[in-house]
Amino acid sequence: MKIAGLQKMTLLDYPGHVACTVFLNGCDWRCPFCHNYELAEGKSPAVMDDTELLAFLAKRTGLLDGVAITGGEPCLYKELPDLFQRIRALGYGIKLDTNGLHPELLRELLDENLVDYVAMDIKNSPAKYAVTAGVEAVDLEKVRESIGLLMEHYAKRNAGPAEESTGAAESAGDSESSGAAESSDSAGVKQGFDFEFRTTVVKEFHEAADFEEIGKFIEGAPHYFLQCFTDRDTVPFGNLHAPSKDDLTEYAAIAGKYVKHVGIRGVD
Repeated sequence: MKIAGLQKMTLLDYPGHVACTVFLNGCDWRCPFCHNYELAEGKSPAVMDDTELLAFLAKRTGLLDGVAITGGEPCLYKELPDLFQRIRALGYGIKLDTNGLHPELLRELLDENLVDYVAMDIKNSPAKYAVTAGVEAVDLEKVRESIGLLMEHYAKRNAGPAEESTGAAESAGDSESSGAAESSDSAGVKQGFDFEFRTTVVKEFHEAADFEEIGKFIEGAPHYFLQCFTDRDTVPFGNLHAPSKDDLTEYAAIAGKYVKHVGIRGVD
């Protein structure tokens, strides 16, 4: 497997972990506000292969405790379960970023307990999903299946008293502190699993009514984050803008009627 990029250390990409971030080429979608558009198009040159990545990780045990796998869309790679097994064998926690369009591979990773944290993008309300993803059509049934898989796996792995729904938005600093709940596998080893849904909020693509529909789409989720769009040189389309802080607060309150915890990222 070719690795398109490696951030050797991050405190942000994998909540509660000192991690590295691995970038993979290719994506199903062409979101106009994407920060990694070269990766989405599959045009980033490889910086190493999986053998070199594992050698790097072997040298960083004790310094790092997690690996965040992102893209692009990592679930385009059928070799992902094998890579995760080898990373797991080195003792690392694994976080996966995904668009949710590959439930069959996501199911394999979850069933084999090969991933500890999943961040799944929710692009917009179902009616506006395709235009926000920059494509003609989106298979929403696959997205719904991935949502269901994450909910089911979370409930199975973290069985316990249900959290009380607050419906309140928190700052990113407060929300990042919540780690995965722990459960014991058959070998008696404690392993946790947690996940989040997240939406990059862009003024030109999102409005209050969308978050009512998004809330219904992911109802009952443990964590949902609104990420404030930030313009960069790598964003493929110009004239896109961040929503106001007041708008984000309003959107979070709407989603909070359906989701147990809502957080806002990217706002001072």
